[in-house]
Formats: sequence, C-alpha cells, structure tokens
Amino acid sequence: MAGQGSPLDEPLLAPGKDGGEDAVSMEAQHLLRRDKGASFSRSCLNLSNVISGVGVLSVPYALAQGGWLSLALFALVGAVCYYTGELVARCMRADGDAVRSYPDIGQLAFGRPGRKAIGAVMYAELYLVAISFLILEGDNLDKLLPGTSLGLPGGYLLRGKQLFTLAAAVVILPTTWLGDLSVLAYVSAAGLVASAALTASLVWAGVAERGFHARGGDVVFSLAGLPTSLSLYFVCFSGHGVFPTVYTSMRNKKDFTKVLLASSLLCSLNYALTAVLGYLIYGDDVKSLVTLNLPSGKVYTRVAILTTLVTPLAKYALVIQPITAGIEEKLSLAGQGGLPRAAISTAVLASTVVAACTVPFFGYLMSFIGSSLNVTVAVLFPCLSYLRIYVPRGGVRRAEVAAIVGILAVGVCVAVVGTCTSLHQIAGTF
Repeated sequence: MAGQGSPLDEPLLAPGKDGGEDAVSMEAQHLLRRDKGASFSRSCLNLSNVISGVGVLSVPYALAQGGWLSLALFALVGAVCYYTGELVARCMRADGDAVRSYPDIGQLAFGRPGRKAIGAVMYAELYLVAISFLILEGDNLDKLLPGTSLGLPGGYLLRGKQLFTLAAAVVILPTTWLGDLSVLAYVSAAGLVASAALTASLVWAGVAERGFHARGGDVVFSLAGLPTSLSLYFVCFSGHGVFPTVYTSMRNKKDFTKVLLASSLLCSLNYALTAVLGYLIYGDDVKSLVTLNLPSGKVYTRVAILTTLVTPLAKYALVIQPITAGIEEKLSLAGQGGLPRAAISTAVLASTVVAACTVPFFGYLMSFIGSSLNVTVAVLFPCLSYLRIYVPRGGVRRAEVAAIVGILAVGVCVAVVGTCTSLHQIAGTF
C-alpha cells in the first residue's frame, strides 16, 4: 500500500512539492501532448489501439476452454465493457474539466482512499501486463527461431524462451529511458496491423495446411473451462484505465460514445473472427498463444509472429512509465530525469524479466490479470464510482441502478472464481 506522501495521495492536476505533476498526470500529459484536439477518426484509431492488444492471441484458447456457446458470453462481456466505458465518460463529465484520469474519478467518488485504491490496482495491472509482454516476446521468438542458444562465460548456456526474453529486454531498455513517450504512442498503432495480419495468417493456414475441421473443435459448452474463458474475454476488452486519456484528448468530447461504440465493434469483430478461425483449425490443440500453433518455417507464420512482436516492443515503455514516475515521486526524484530515471526504469525492467522467466505461463497469467485486475478496473470500479457520484444527485433511474447492481454481482463472481482458478492453474505448473 502507498504510504504517507505517496503520489496517490496528491491531487492529479495540482503541482507537487517540486512543481512537478504526479505519476499518472505526467503519463496523461505525455500521451496528450501530440494528440490534443483529436478528430473523430483519430480518436477511433486511438481507442481501437487501446482496446485491441495481446488479448487477440488468446481468444481461440478462450473459445476452446468454454466451447461454442461461450461466444454468447463473449458478446455479453463486450456489451458490459462498452457500457462501463460509457460510465467512465459520464464520471469524467461529473465535475467539469477537473477530472482527467482514473485516479481523479476515484478521488471524486471516494476521496483519497478511492484514489489510493484505484492507483494501487492500476499499478499492479500495468506491472503484470509488462510481464506478459516479455513472456509473449520470448514465446514467439522461440517459435520463430527454434533451437537458438548462446554460450556464456563459465559454461552456462542460455537458450530458448529465456534467451529471447532477455534479448527483447535489451531492445526495449533504451525506450524506457525516454522522458517523452508520445512517439511510442504512435508506434503502438502497428498493433492494429498485427491483429489483421494474424487473422490473415490463420485464414492462410486453414486453406493451405490444416483445413477447418480440427479434432475436438465441436465442444458446445464446457463448464470447467468457463472461468478461464470469461477471464480471457475480459482481457480482450480491457483498457478502461486509458479511456480518460482518450476522452480528454478529443476535440469534441460529446462524440466519445460514438467513438467507443465504433472501436468496440471493430475490435469485437476481429476478436470473434480470430477466435472462430483458431478453434476451427486447431480444436482442442489450440495453445494459449495461437501463434505457437502455426507451423515453423512458413511465410505466414513468420509474418504473423513478426507483426505480433511489434505491439509489446512499442507499448512496454508506455506501460511501465506510470510505475517509473510513481517511484520517482516517492523518492523525491521527479523532474530530475537523466540518470535517476534510467536507473529506476532499468530496475523495473530487470524485475519484470526475472518474473517473466520465473512464471512463463502466458495463458494463465493473462487469465489472472483478466479475472482480478481487469474486472476491477473495467467493471467494478466504473459501476461503483458512477453510483457514488450520481445517486446522491438523483441522476440515476431505479432500473439503471438495478442493472448496475446486477453487473456488479456478476463481476464479483467472475473476479473471485476466475482468480482462484487461474492461481490454481499457475500453482499446478510448478
């Protein structure tokens, strides 16, 4: 928990002790500097980049776990996350322009305890997402270049996923030293291209190699795999912590609902298509990363893996920047930049490398993130904040209150059951 003087205690838009902004405000300023006054089309692109991520690699596995009927739950999860995204926008409008970030919403709704709670959850989520990026890099590079090894002094041999995880960290490291990360926000747009390339590669694989009638691909419903399936579906629609940044960057903020709807539909279509294709082609054999199912040496496999590698490389620095900035604030190093920033970001990167090499279970980790942190940020917190802000003002109808309470009940069940299931799966691999 944050202690006395933590950046989570300070008002987000007020100057700190040294005249600097706190961690999340600094991140928002970096992302908004070049996107200020974004048009409708640009906002759609930005929000699609937020929603579309590494979750696309796991949706075939999620479908295999839950069966074909779980697609209905996928649609329900998408609808719920769209609605809670709209609740985030309403909370943003509750106090004029004073609310600019997720922790700001927490403070408006619940005071400083709310700011500290949502800040802690956000930092934990970002840290685990950073770890999943490194696991993704190691898995895909090992698939692309199997059997690669490197001899080190002392007779130690570095090979496989650990080697590529370290190699990816070396490539990422310089980007974490940057103070202005707005350029990386543009590079992350390549994630949409990567998603399209992955879908095209699956179509190619189905037509040229395996066909679309894999063994075990006819499971209608699996209750045992439902918690994992639901958790991974929530990963697909995560990103609510960045919604306020996109909202405040828009030229016409009244269009946010339309932007959210267009982006959600676009990403949902891509997710669903990838899930169906992956499950039809590989059936029960589909892996937690569908790219691991693609045959080695094929052109479409190399294209899919190379494009998939772009998103983690581009987004890693953006993901850990709030963590780095928070540590700087805690150590009273904010605004100094240079060596202190480089040392802190290097230490954070090193810790995620160790974690990625220790717990290399991408599917289970993403399931844990989805069931615990994503559900909290994308479902529980928007609903609770909206009720806390608007019910005392008399601005919420009884039917909507009942619907929100129902969503909260389902969200709590998914969070508890999914978290227990994913932790049990992770423990079972040791």
